[in-house]
Amino acid sequence: MKEQVQARQPRYWIGVVSASHVERGVAGGFAQVCHGKAAPLRRMKPGDWLIYYSPRTDMDQGEPLQAFTAIGQVEDGRVYEYRMSESFVPFRCDIRYTRCKQTSIHGLLGHLSFTRDNRNWGYRFRTGHFEITEADFLTIAQAMTGGQHGLGVSGFE
Repeated sequence: MKEQVQARQPRYWIGVVSASHVERGVAGGFAQVCHGKAAPLRRMKPGDWLIYYSPRTDMDQGEPLQAFTAIGQVEDGRVYEYRMSESFVPFRCDIRYTRCKQTSIHGLLGHLSFTRDNRNWGYRFRTGHFEITEADFLTIAQAMTGGQHGLGVSGFE
């Protein structure tokens, strides 16, 4: 008798990256988080979803933004090095991004489990990469896509 293999349920992640770096990732179809570290990317598996949160427009001197800036799904889960310069070789993974609009976090603070009733809500983002619940993902994705996305997430199409 053959064992039935259960499909793995996707997990949902937030990556914290400046908007200008998110734009590069979306254009190139990749994710890079936590200053190029491999470990956060290795936690994500094929089929998982990543939402980028951008505290600023640019990494160092950018203007404050505090918005969700991109949403995409992990493709094959392969984590690889990419030489950006002689002294900087970060890790990346491939992401299939979906069309969305930049969405301020301020209208969602009371609706997300990791920010609701938390005066210090920004502290959670200091880790650079963290897992969120499916409900939180759906709340953010709905705001970013207006429901016109075809994400294929349970109860969200």
